[in-house]
Amino acid sequence: MILTVTPNPSLDRTYEVPALERGEVLRASVERMDPGGKGVNVSRAVAAAGHRTVAVVPLGGAPGALVAQLLAGQGIEVAPVPVAGHTRSNIALAEPDGTLTKVNAPGPELTSEESETILTTVGAYSPAADWIACCGSLPRGLAPEWYAELVTRAHGAGARIALDTSGPSLLAALAARPDVVKPNADELAEAVGRPLATVGDAVKAAEELRELGAGAVLASLGADGQLLVSDGGIWFGTADVEVVRSNVGAGDASLAGFLAAGGEGPEALAAAVAHGAAAVQLPGSEMPTPGDLNPPAVTVTDGVPLDRVLSEQGSPR
Repeated sequence: MILTVTPNPSLDRTYEVPALERGEVLRASVERMDPGGKGVNVSRAVAAAGHRTVAVVPLGGAPGALVAQLLAGQGIEVAPVPVAGHTRSNIALAEPDGTLTKVNAPGPELTSEESETILTTVGAYSPAADWIACCGSLPRGLAPEWYAELVTRAHGAGARIALDTSGPSLLAALAARPDVVKPNADELAEAVGRPLATVGDAVKAAEELRELGAGAVLASLGADGQLLVSDGGIWFGTADVEVVRSNVGAGDASLAGFLAAGGEGPEALAAAVAHGAAAVQLPGSEMPTPGDLNPPAVTVTDGVPLDRVLSEQGSPR
């Protein structure tokens, strides 16, 4: 079972539009409504792959009730934490060339009591979890050290932790030694405080995160592929992608594939790459099913191309 924790979930509305024209009335050809948030997306991808998952989510108001309903409809067990504020609603506008414009709401401010209830809810499910995926930004009311506290408590229950966050929350959590962290290129650059121009730069940055406490680093490098740096070795994975429709949730699908495949080694990296490649070819934040995957299109090697220039170079924010 993969347990996910999403401190700041959302109700996501995606509209496909012919072109984004500022100041004009836009007519959408497709409208989608999905439960959102990075951890929620991991649960959706795990469920789509046929595995059991439980999603711990603070939910409030009508949007929160709809998120719970949508999750249950996708076969996901929901462990809701009632909060006084309303769950945020996000908007995404997708253009035919794959360009995506997003408007993310801030979400509710959580109280100290609500924060503690999330932690105790995670604790109740931790003994049954093969992995706990803690994902996304922290809502107002939670200090940057909140993830570190969650990692410490979960490790005390014997659970393995995958952490997908950024900025001060990531740096604060490293001291608690999460088993896997999953930054993208910009987040990795931000964590080490310098730009990343090549795959070799990304490897060095990942090794620095490991020195600070991360057990392994699964780095998403956008169209350039994915990188896994761990005690077992360093691997680089790529996949052929025909058409990019939306990159919303692609990194989350990658993490789901990685954890569902065991969460370590080149086989898990190959699963991560296959899931991410499938996700970008689907509309909105739709998660791939096994039928969407194309494993033969994936290449994983320990001959990491250190000098390869990144087409989407990581820059500190």
